[in-house]
Amino acid sequence: MFTPESFKVFEIDGLDNRMAAIRTEIQPVFQELNEYFSSELSPMVEEDFFIHIAQHRRRTTHAPENTWSALSRKKRGYKMEPHFQLGIWPEYVFMWLSCIDQPKNEQAIAQKMLDQPELFENLSPDFKLSGDHTKKDTQELTPEAVEKLLVRFRDVKKGEFQIGRSIPKDSPLWKKPEEAKAYMIETYQQLMPIYQSIIQEAAQ
Repeated sequence: MFTPESFKVFEIDGLDNRMAAIRTEIQPVFQELNEYFSSELSPMVEEDFFIHIAQHRRRTTHAPENTWSALSRKKRGYKMEPHFQLGIWPEYVFMWLSCIDQPKNEQAIAQKMLDQPELFENLSPDFKLSGDHTKKDTQELTPEAVEKLLVRFRDVKKGEFQIGRSIPKDSPLWKKPEEAKAYMIETYQQLMPIYQSIIQEAAQ
């Protein structure tokens, strides 16, 4: 599970040194948690999820400000369709249902969610939104914010849509790893009806 050392990784200077710490402190946690999430979520969609862990290989100078992993039906990648993300910023760990980097049929995916506002009505009040996976800022979950973000995702080429929850680095949950793990999987379980609805559009 994530520990205070996980968040301190981002205080390390230098690309090579920080990446070494990410591989030691964070990536094994990603692997272990995603194996558990996959075992719980795959039966719900009757498909296997593949684990992808960001390697940041394209970086040559600047150390990553955050890092992440993904669960996707696609073995060769994850950004081409909606997927589940588990990642960490210096301030928090996030669990997202992500539609980023212009997934296939993004307009149809966005419209599917716009046509079903009821999908968002029963989510816990601590769910958040994000329209840019490269920034740590999030938005409160409101019907107006959902609609605005989805319209942008549909109509703007670089529009993105992410919805989920986060656990701050100073949360007492980190002292109770099993409770933190339960909170994480429960987040994805709440998101599953949205995922099941839009993944059909991605497969068209």
